[in-house]
Amino acid sequence: MIIFPAIDLYGKKAVRLYKGDYNNMTVYSDNPPEIASDFKKCGAEYIHIVDLEGAKEGKTPNFETVVSIKKSSGLFCEVGGGIRDINTVKRYIDSGIDRVILGTAAVTDEGLLNRAVSEYGEKIAVGIDIKDGFVAIKGWTEKSSYTVDDFCKKMQQTGVETIICTDISKDGAMKGTNCELYRHLCEKYSMRIVASGGVSSLEDVKMLSKLNLYGAIIGKAYYTGAVDLKKAVEVAEK
Repeated sequence: MIIFPAIDLYGKKAVRLYKGDYNNMTVYSDNPPEIASDFKKCGAEYIHIVDLEGAKEGKTPNFETVVSIKKSSGLFCEVGGGIRDINTVKRYIDSGIDRVILGTAAVTDEGLLNRAVSEYGEKIAVGIDIKDGFVAIKGWTEKSSYTVDDFCKKMQQTGVETIICTDISKDGAMKGTNCELYRHLCEKYSMRIVASGGVSSLEDVKMLSKLNLYGAIIGKAYYTGAVDLKKAVEVAEK
């Protein structure tokens, strides 16, 4: 299982939200590339980046910061947040970003999703953010009419290879992850599943790695020191 340490961006700074609440934001660093450098020292080879500002506004205000993280670290970088048209997808990929994550656009713009998957294949992932059993959009501020299974089924039929599934109720709460949800997704779908939200201990990492998941995202637990990233990478590789 791959560990994806996360950098969430707002105002060019590395921040974390509590359960997706923009009014409950903690700033952890004014220098996101420096954090990426520490990820590398800990043995991580992948980084999960979210432009929180972009997710909310449908733009890419942190584009240059994302690209600087990629260039300075040299690690595999995937990015989501505010990517709502094919030009933005192209701009990120042409700038060296390894994988682009469609969230809101995957729900609201079927044409864009189909075109992106057709043109870029495995470089496209879909972020599925779950709120009360439904897929949430626009930076988690709205709920769509899709249930998790309805949407996953549709994504698999579309040819999406990787999904990043976040249980919003667990995100930033430091109370463990939703293993049952990820077990269900792994058993039912052939896509690569990345677990996100609530991975807050090495025990969580161990439990998720037993599910044969493709990956797991570690966010707040890294910043608070609750999880030793170096040990998490080692546990996941075993």
